[in-house]
Amino acid sequence: MSQDVILEATGVNKHFGRLQVLHGIDLQVRRGEALGVVGPNGAGKTTLFGVLAGTLPASSGSVRFNGAAIDTWDAPRRCRAGIARTHQVPRPFQGLSLYENTLVAAQHGAALRGREADEAVRHSLARCELEHLAQRPAASLGLMDRKRLELARALATRPSLLLLDEIGGGLTEAELVTLSTLVASLRDEGLTVVWIEHVLHALLKVVTRLVCMDAGTVLAEGDPHAVMGDARVIEAYLGGVAA
Repeated sequence: MSQDVILEATGVNKHFGRLQVLHGIDLQVRRGEALGVVGPNGAGKTTLFGVLAGTLPASSGSVRFNGAAIDTWDAPRRCRAGIARTHQVPRPFQGLSLYENTLVAAQHGAALRGREADEAVRHSLARCELEHLAQRPAASLGLMDRKRLELARALATRPSLLLLDEIGGGLTEAELVTLSTLVASLRDEGLTVVWIEHVLHALLKVVTRLVCMDAGTVLAEGDPHAVMGDARVIEAYLGGVAA
């Protein structure tokens, strides 16, 4: 595993009973890059994130992070090691404030305590432009701020690898611009990002490399615009044929 590779999946398969969702996935994520993952519904993208983050065990194959084999590590251990993820549907603790929600992430996701945890929380909320809402209950938030909170909670774990699962879903165009600008700034600061997204124009403004999945396999990868121009990708993802 090269030093410039932060995460590597090799031959990853995932079965749910007789249903095989991932078929021999090989994937390398380079340190400091923003990698986009696209594909039709049912392609296995979120299942792959589950395997990488440790919420789902691989049926076979291996995952390495910073050179270490992490197949036996559960999600909390992977989070403490530097892998954070968001979910398609934000899952805050509704009765807790934004500060408290983010503090839970800092304490349990990164094992931070005291002033260090407080600093991580305040920095993450500020980074996501939520500091003025810190004492508001999460239940009172609209969708955009729920998305921001989901991201702030992930950032409070101080990750070196951030897995974003359709964080742009359901947002207005203006909100998408704001959110994609934030993700791009995190990339520019050196955070490694892997982003699953169906809103292609937002994704393509941020990512430096693109992977297209279909039916649990990697169909194409490389330069984002070249991948989206691939006839196989157009057929699988857009349901058409190349012009």
